[in-house]
Amino acid sequence: MMKRILSVVAILVIVSCGKKAPAPAPGIATLSAPLKDQPCLTGTVVSATESSVSFSWNASSNTNQYDLTITNLLTKTATTQTTSATSATVKLLRNTPYSWYIGSKSNKSSVVTKSDTWKFYNAGPGVVTYAPFPAEITAPAFGAVLSAGTTKVNLTWKGSSVSSNIVAYDVYFGPSGNPDLFRNHITDTFVNDITVGANTTYYWRVVTIDANGNISDSGTYNFFVQK
Repeated sequence: MMKRILSVVAILVIVSCGKKAPAPAPGIATLSAPLKDQPCLTGTVVSATESSVSFSWNASSNTNQYDLTITNLLTKTATTQTTSATSATVKLLRNTPYSWYIGSKSNKSSVVTKSDTWKFYNAGPGVVTYAPFPAEITAPAFGAVLSAGTTKVNLTWKGSSVSSNIVAYDVYFGPSGNPDLFRNHITDTFVNDITVGANTTYYWRVVTIDANGNISDSGTYNFFVQK
């Protein structure tokens, strides 16, 4: 009996020693340039409408490749390119706001580790002031489905600008795909306790206004309240 127990223990030891530890996930890349919430003035002009912008970031641990994802904040169009370097040059529209982040990838892991997301304005000809970045909607998320019994919702968003001179927001809200003005020239980044009905899709957007009269539009978001 003792020999049988020892044999089982020996087998378990051999099996456990044969297991490989999971590969470590890639680390988080640290962004360098273009700078966060700043106009990018260093791009190389290639035409009246485009310039080449250099992106750079610090290497992350356990990483073989990087996905550079850039989003045009006006059209919400995102593009991604993959590189093993820690820099890349991309042709972008001038006088246009963008956001970007890095996804770190490893050949030994399926995990893609995302960096912080930075916004910047790609400089354009003759620009004296820059419009605020489009408001970043935080809740309810686009296409969110709210549970049955929901009678009140809170709308929240984040605002930012190159000059840190945002003065107000106009909030449009309602059951129409082209919502009416709901709150005018508010300084908060939220509207709380909005009454909603069941089995209804609601649409909303936020227009950001700065001290120079420049404006930007978040684009229209929607959420559904279940019956």
